[in-house]
Amino acid sequence: MHLRTIVLIAVLLVLGPTLWAQKGTGKSYRIDRYSSIYLPLGKISFADSIVSFTIGDPPPLEKYADPLQSLHEPNYKNYHSGKFLSLGCKGSITLAFTDNGFMNLPGNDLYIFEVGPSKESAKIEISVDGSEWFYAGTIAGGKSIIDLSEEQIDPEIVFYYMRITDLQDLCKSKTAGADIDAVGAINSVIKLSINADVLFDVAEFKLKTSAQQTLDTLTQLIKQVDKATIVVEGHTDSDGSDASNMTLSENRCYSVVDQLRALLGYEAHYDYEIRAMGETRPKVDNDTPENKQMNRRVEITVLPPKDYYNSLPKQD
Repeated sequence: MHLRTIVLIAVLLVLGPTLWAQKGTGKSYRIDRYSSIYLPLGKISFADSIVSFTIGDPPPLEKYADPLQSLHEPNYKNYHSGKFLSLGCKGSITLAFTDNGFMNLPGNDLYIFEVGPSKESAKIEISVDGSEWFYAGTIAGGKSIIDLSEEQIDPEIVFYYMRITDLQDLCKSKTAGADIDAVGAINSVIKLSINADVLFDVAEFKLKTSAQQTLDTLTQLIKQVDKATIVVEGHTDSDGSDASNMTLSENRCYSVVDQLRALLGYEAHYDYEIRAMGETRPKVDNDTPENKQMNRRVEITVLPPKDYYNSLPKQD
């Protein structure tokens, strides 16, 4: 289950107590003797689970064929350690990001920790749901960075899956195929969606008393990172006028931000942005009561902090 859609208090209560703040979130990871890559949301930025793995032919030696070695933070020590996955010639692995997603945001978006003495090339594809795939680029010749803007990837979409396919550069080695130590999202995000009926009475923007517990649990998810930009979007159904719906969604955003500030701490290193969307971005058609309920929602997106983007080289 992804954390991108959280609508049931029961689910929130199960997840919340297990997650704790990650202090000093942003972290640099060494990629060779002289350089490193910085991930602004730190250790949550890595792929978390294996969806599928098809080993190539010819395959690598068995000690290099454990797909679990491609998950979480990089742990490569040396070529003989076995602390990485070799795909085999034309092999493919599909990975899922379960406590975060990633987006096409300013700067580079993804880094594939391809290790070993030879830097084999591989095709990178990404997906929202693991069904529809988009070509994201190729790593080759030591280039392990992916900038999704180069493939005109929609900057509004949060992705949760990646597929890596070896391109048959080196097929006779004992570690045949691309060698993957870890997969990190530079532009990692946390996306949360809450049914507005959980937080507010109909046509109201004052938080229900019962909403406190929901937002309490949400803050535990947000506290996985200690410095970030928190974007709060308010959405309504199509009942009422455009103007009243825009005002309602704006006021609901302010109510949620006020409560988040109180729960996260006024001195915490979070910036807040409010986006009142009214009825302009429905998830589904507003043609049934059930669909209207789905469209009434508050979406919270936790992004890398503004000072990270301010530090990026200016684009011409």
